[in-house]
Amino acid sequence: MANPAEIEAMRRAVALAARGRRSVSPRPVVGCVILGAGGEVVGEGFFERGGEPHAEVNALRQAGERARGGTAVVTLEPCNHHGRTPPCSQALVAAGIARVVYAVADPNPTAAGGARTLRAAGVEVEGGVLEADAALGNEAWLTAMRLGRPFVTWKYAASLDGRVAAADGSSRWITGPEAREDAHRLRAESDAILVGSGTQRSDDPHLTVRGVDAPRVPLRVVADSGASTPLDARVLDQAAPTLLAVAADADAGHLEGRAEILRLPRAGHGVDLQALLAALHQREVRSVLLEGGARLAGSFLAAGLIDRLVGYVAPVLLGGGGLPSLTGPGAPTIGAAWRWRLDAVDRVGGDLRLVARPLREPGASPS
Repeated sequence: MANPAEIEAMRRAVALAARGRRSVSPRPVVGCVILGAGGEVVGEGFFERGGEPHAEVNALRQAGERARGGTAVVTLEPCNHHGRTPPCSQALVAAGIARVVYAVADPNPTAAGGARTLRAAGVEVEGGVLEADAALGNEAWLTAMRLGRPFVTWKYAASLDGRVAAADGSSRWITGPEAREDAHRLRAESDAILVGSGTQRSDDPHLTVRGVDAPRVPLRVVADSGASTPLDARVLDQAAPTLLAVAADADAGHLEGRAEILRLPRAGHGVDLQALLAALHQREVRSVLLEGGARLAGSFLAAGLIDRLVGYVAPVLLGGGGLPSLTGPGAPTIGAAWRWRLDAVDRVGGDLRLVARPLREPGASPS
């Protein structure tokens, strides 16, 4: 059983892992702390970006000979395959590590098996330590590995009465500058930013990251079943790559060469969302930030495809003429309402930031 020093080291490893959140995708965030034979911290590291050394190797390099006979505390089961870098399981054995404590078992069949290799080499191994904390920090990658689709965050900004725009369609700006800056941090941590054709036509969003450090450029995605994106749309500039998801029978000839065209089956009022997410997963998109509109968000909700909600609520009232944050079939009764767990409520400038997750297993039925 993990001792207090190992548990504290795991908390530190989880914090270290978060430093790679904007740079490592499509790979997992990982943090590692090396404890010497006496239980003292002798090395730390995290996975910084693809193709570079993993967290364990970075921590071992800092520890040097002090790692021998010590314990490696790592947020994800050490990898067991030789990809762009050698297996971390072998690096730990070669360094003389006597014990490995990890939080989450690796669900990737290509890399899994590190714990087995370590045990075969005589290393003591314990898994599941602070598993929930580490899994939360790695939820996008874990969802992608387990379900074969990206992790979807629905982000919206609304008034106190749940309106995202006034009766005339105007929505700039419901929230204050601090909330908008925070939303750009969400973009920076996402592999793709998704809107529907209605939002594209009404708001003409640029869907780029502004005002925060972004080591990578998220893919811009428009779910546009009818291929109605105008040629002067801002998403068709060269600031970032753009994917237009259109229906298989749509006439998209005028958009060829302006963006990548992805043809998908029709479903309901738009494209098949499951097929869209599967196609994005094949492109190694592990996280999607859904920014609207109301109908597209309602379709994702009804399909059980929203894994996290981040809502910015402003102290503004728009009344009955305002546009709602969600449309679609809705819950027919209060008993059929989609239930969510409220995980965080924070002040961001003059607004509130709400973070919630569904009270269901990922991929399960929303009702």
